[in-house]
Amino acid sequence: MSDENFPSIREGDHESYMNFALERARLSPPASTKFCVGAVLVDAGNNQILSTGYSLELPRDSLGDPGTTHAEQCCFIKIAQKHDVPEERIGDFLPEKTVLYTTMEPCNKRLSGNRTCVDRILRLNGAIKTVYVGIGEPEVFVGKNTGREKLEAAGVKVVILHDMHDRIMKVSMAGHDSETKE
Repeated sequence: MSDENFPSIREGDHESYMNFALERARLSPPASTKFCVGAVLVDAGNNQILSTGYSLELPRDSLGDPGTTHAEQCCFIKIAQKHDVPEERIGDFLPEKTVLYTTMEPCNKRLSGNRTCVDRILRLNGAIKTVYVGIGEPEVFVGKNTGREKLEAAGVKVVILHDMHDRIMKVSMAGHDSETKE
């Protein structure tokens, strides 16, 4: 979706896709008021990376609101910009086997009042059928995140990749007090 040179990752290599999402998360500026999250949108049908994103990558969201963009949201904004459509219409342009890798469970509540990442996924009307997640959202800002439950109730498969928990947690919590735990 951009001029980036994405790595070539073997089909079905979920750990490598999650590692790439973790590389994106490391680009997010650390702060005690947010998590550093990375996301990768993939066409699993032809094993092609469609878009990437990380927390606060884009200075404005699709409505022009400054500085609160989440990783998944940045992936979607880039697809919308490529096709010159509103973000809610990107489902019309996503391949049939699009999957999302995100280092942290998509949010189901935002203190900013912006649309949640869960709602962004669901309003694509089934364009994303599987979401691979590195860790659940720590109960730091909004309490228990019910994003996984809401996605699964709507028919979206959520797969937790447990093997990278500690590495993802360390990157996600960059800028937080080292005493903060999940």
